[in-house]
Amino acid sequence: MAIIRKHYIFYGSVQGVGFRYRAYYAAREYNVSGWVRNLYDGSVELEAEGTAEDIQAMLLAIRSSRWISIDNFLCEDIPVVGSHGFEITG
Repeated sequence: MAIIRKHYIFYGSVQGVGFRYRAYYAAREYNVSGWVRNLYDGSVELEAEGTAEDIQAMLLAIRSSRWISIDNFLCEDIPVVGSHGFEITG
């Protein structure tokens, strides 16, 4: 299966609700690498690298949290960098 990398910005009730930690544990569960961080405008930025299926499963796990409410998000394909692991950077 092909490895891809995606860049996301999530809007809604995404800060102060465990989004970054949920993303971290979901990424580990589905073997997705990358990072996640809070932005100053109240949104959350995330980069995910893995198979399309694993990234989708990670996103579904994040959305399943009872406290996280994603109202909207932006997504773009970006070049694969060959990263390993997943970090909370901010």
